[in-house]
Amino acid sequence: MTDTLHAALGRIHRDDPVAPSTGGPAGNARVTAWTGLLLLVLSLAELVTLINVDGLISWHIVIGTLLLPPALLKTASTGWRIARYYRRNPVYRHAGPPPMLLRILGPGVVASTLGLLASGLVLILLGRDSSRTILITTLGQRLDWLTLHQGLFIVWAVLTGLHVLARIVPALQLTILPKHTATSVAGTKARAAILAGTVAVAAVAAVLVLSASGSWRSDGHHGPPLDSGGLGVSDRP
Repeated sequence: MTDTLHAALGRIHRDDPVAPSTGGPAGNARVTAWTGLLLLVLSLAELVTLINVDGLISWHIVIGTLLLPPALLKTASTGWRIARYYRRNPVYRHAGPPPMLLRILGPGVVASTLGLLASGLVLILLGRDSSRTILITTLGQRLDWLTLHQGLFIVWAVLTGLHVLARIVPALQLTILPKHTATSVAGTKARAAILAGTVAVAAVAAVLVLSASGSWRSDGHHGPPLDSGGLGVSDRP
């Protein structure tokens, strides 16, 4: 708990070695931090749409789709670091793991995020009527695709909220406010290209999901020119 608190406040920092070409653990930490900040901005925008999901359904759907590629990138970057650490790569072993509480929280954050976004896309593909198809009934309560999506949202909000509190300061110190990271890290252009490519893929995904989201937008709700799939706590995806 103490290590987690000090890390969250930016008082202690992992010693991420800088490797040639890719930047090694230091480069990995930066691409993860930038991706995390992108996800944070998009997630906050998505939460704003919950104020009026019906009226902002198009925006809700677009932003939800835009979230998926960065979420996959962050999962890949953290997964790469974990794999390299447990495969005993010397520089990643030197960098070490995050505090224990964050290691415990991590799998839940990943699973709830990907589950939430995937269920949102399923809702888009099923359409508004089919999303109410009952999957199971237990203790007198029915579970359909929409209620599953809503339940995943609650789990995601709790776990991701804790994760953001623990990681926002370190992420800012690695990116916008590099107070403790003045050392040049190789692979800057490659990391920028990865992030730009992720944004481009997200935009293409939004266009593709647009064609399948008609039943959710058929009531004449206002929104942006392009609509795609995402989060929700109403009778919308």
